[in-house]
Amino acid sequence: MLSAHQIREIVAERDARRRGTGKKVVDIREEMETLEERGELVIHRIRPENEPVNVETLFGWTKRIPTTRLWHHKSCGQCGNIPGYPSALLWVMNALGKTYLNEPHQTSCTAWNYHGTATSNPVALAAVAARNFHRAYETDHFPLIHCGTSYGDYKEMRKLLVENAEVRAKVREILRKMGRDLVLPEEIVHYSEWVHAMRPEIVARRTHDVSGLVATVHEPCHYYKMIPEDAVYDPAILGGQRPAVPTGILLALGARVADYSTWYDCCGFGFRHILSEREFSRSFANLRKIRPMVEEAHSDVAITSDTGCVTTLDKSQWIARAHGEALALPVLADVQFAALAMGAHPYKIVQVHWHAAPADRLFEKMGIDGPAAKAEFVEYLAALKRGATPETLYRPHDEIEKYFAVNKGQVLPEEAPAPAVGGLTGAIGRALK
Repeated sequence: MLSAHQIREIVAERDARRRGTGKKVVDIREEMETLEERGELVIHRIRPENEPVNVETLFGWTKRIPTTRLWHHKSCGQCGNIPGYPSALLWVMNALGKTYLNEPHQTSCTAWNYHGTATSNPVALAAVAARNFHRAYETDHFPLIHCGTSYGDYKEMRKLLVENAEVRAKVREILRKMGRDLVLPEEIVHYSEWVHAMRPEIVARRTHDVSGLVATVHEPCHYYKMIPEDAVYDPAILGGQRPAVPTGILLALGARVADYSTWYDCCGFGFRHILSEREFSRSFANLRKIRPMVEEAHSDVAITSDTGCVTTLDKSQWIARAHGEALALPVLADVQFAALAMGAHPYKIVQVHWHAAPADRLFEKMGIDGPAAKAEFVEYLAALKRGATPETLYRPHDEIEKYFAVNKGQVLPEEAPAPAVGGLTGAIGRALK
């Protein structure tokens, strides 16, 4: 297997050979600068107040990861199927004192249609992406993409909008009808890259020892196989032979990351075949991913960083049990694992009860009292039924509603006091200071 350094040498050689033909691997950010100078688009730049951290991509390019004042582009699949995924991310941000906007007026990326070969087209996809880019820009927060599907799609759409003048013109016309400009972010940033950039701060707040754990990583296809030059690699992490995300946070927290033979394979989700050949997806997830993780690596937990991957690897395991294979491997997103290591509540925040594979053995190895946490959660639910105030991670939409009111020329009412919040949610209400 080639190392990242060797890959970069090959890329440089190919680039040198292609110079005579005018073809080369282009850093799309350079072309964005040219288009902005010509007045064809606006670049949403990362500013000092975003406190960026520099990382290195596969091609040796520097990518800047903003760490605060972020606009959360949430995932439809996470919010609907794995709610502990986004809540763990918000909890970690609160614990680290980062500011953000949990945007209530975001639209879906609609990339499911594209990858599922259903109804969509390049102009529609690019227009949806551009609409959300502008939405983040006008709220003065930099977009942070939760879903690997959205992340991969937005990288492709940004590239399409830069390189295809016809699509760019059509999308600009659509945006003009909505009173919006064509805005492209300086970087397309996945939340797991934020987790990677925040490793020192996360490790400093670790409360549970994970050094006894064996973790296996599934690398989401849409993170590093789409526009691969933008994926984060680090020579210090697995010798630069695999993406640094999400392995880096596991190693930093002290877990042992074990290799297995099918690490490169898709999780089985695949969009089109999960719609048309669902049993193939379920069988693939078990036979090609979960079984090697358990039998080859003796894994305690499978870690990934995408909506479909967590869903497929976790919720497909019932079919293995139906055939007499009790694999039962817990599957978590990297940020859920990080939140647990930092002391987040397993049920209130990480919400493991939404997962199909049991996490009891994992809790024991991490030193988490699972039964006590579950009992506390059950009592919390009972208290809510009795009328108790729910614990919240942020002021629900206060600031964004102010934004709309101001832009409509409305007179703002006097500020109401902050809502009551629970003690387990960290530094609550930091959003949008």
